Amino acid sequence: MVALVLALIVLLAGVGAGWGAGGPDAWALLEPGLEFGVFTAPRASAAGDSRIRILRIDPARFELLLLNASASPEGRGKTPREWAKGEGLVAVINASMYQGDYRSSVSLMRTRTHTNNPHVSKDNTVLVFDPLQDGAPPVQIVDRTCQDFDSERLRYGTLVQSIRMVSCGRKNVWQKRSEEWSTAAIGLDDRQRVLFIHVRSPYPTHDLINMLLALPIGLQTAMYVEGGPQAQLYVEGGGKTWELVGTHGSAFALDGGIVGASPLPNVIGVRRRPAPVSAN
Repeated sequence: MVALVLALIVLLAGVGAGWGAGGPDAWALLEPGLEFGVFTAPRASAAGDSRIRILRIDPARFELLLLNASASPEGRGKTPREWAKGEGLVAVINASMYQGDYRSSVSLMRTRTHTNNPHVSKDNTVLVFDPLQDGAPPVQIVDRTCQDFDSERLRYGTLVQSIRMVSCGRKNVWQKRSEEWSTAAIGLDDRQRVLFIHVRSPYPTHDLINMLLALPIGLQTAMYVEGGPQAQLYVEGGGKTWELVGTHGSAFALDGGIVGASPLPNVIGVRRRPAPVSAN
């Protein structure tokens, strides 16, 4: 996890009374296939608002994109807002942790046309999308311990490997440790909808996973994509905008003083699928 700046969460464009925390009714519809939920964590954090914010995405209406600074003409990272504005996206989240060159992912990362990192690391989850074969699900988080990754990787154009949080069978597989930090994660629910998860308040990751499994969100599997100040989520939909930025990492004080989103070299974006053309 590369520490660029300490950051505070920025909530933009009118988060009204209807966007508070809650139970099963905490979801607000931004547009068909895109919902934003705010939940109070079952256990209060030592800092921040103890809220878990989730964007729920229907892959039948929206598609995922992997964007890399290493594949762009500028060759540099951008803030999630900049990635979204430049590519016409409704949401952007970290793709995974990256190396000290500020370009390369720590594990396997590639699209049909560009390879950011060809190395398959020991990490056990791989987000796959952009199907190459008819009948393949639009999105999967492949668990290498219970699925045949060598077969699944041939079915998809985009592969993003990262650290497993929830295994097949909905098991928390993160080791118990005392370090606390902000977290960004990607999950799938029981209807195969994609969940972009952002938690600014610091928690030990093992404890946070248990909280996510206890929430009424149907979480089935999840992978960690970043922690600390670099954990970011940008959402624009339904006339509202959120720019969520992590603050806390184990090496940082609990109250950072520098405000602002930092550039990210690799992100997962969300784009509306084209409307089907009706036959005359």
